[in-house]
Amino acid sequence: MANMLDWRGQTQISSGDTIRVHQTVVEGSKTRSQIFEGVVIRIRGHKGLKSFTVRKIATNSIGVEKIFPENSPTVTKIDIKKQGKVRRAVLSYLRGRVGRKATRIKDVFVKGAGKLEEIPTIKVAKEEKVRPEEKTTKNKLGSDSAMEAKKIARLARKAKKKKKVERKEKIFVR
Repeated sequence: MANMLDWRGQTQISSGDTIRVHQTVVEGSKTRSQIFEGVVIRIRGHKGLKSFTVRKIATNSIGVEKIFPENSPTVTKIDIKKQGKVRRAVLSYLRGRVGRKATRIKDVFVKGAGKLEEIPTIKVAKEEKVRPEEKTTKNKLGSDSAMEAKKIARLARKAKKKKKVERKEKIFVR
């Protein structure tokens, strides 16, 4: 990872991470917490004078960037949603991208960051009695309920796979 920032000894952020910055905003006599979620584009400065830039895509695919000083009293909390794997310290190339590609960065596996989806299983209410003739025709799995569970697991894996889209070639006539 290129640049690292140790924010108040609690979290370490680097360029390419997707983070949520909790900031207190004072409006008249009221104070509220505002969350800015986006990708860390760069970290600059040295020692206690560091600052980091966070970029997010707002409505109508408009890019919004905010620069937060490391020791800002208004920043109360930083949550890391995803850690990104990048080869650069400054990700200014994201400014030229539009839509989903503007926030697309390779992920690094973080232990406990996301929960795995459970594969649905079948619970057998009561076991059926099997005749001696039927025992010889059963599969190697042992029981019908095991076969059904395996079928459901296979269907769940197929549903997770991305569907291939066939694209037609465009023919240009002059």
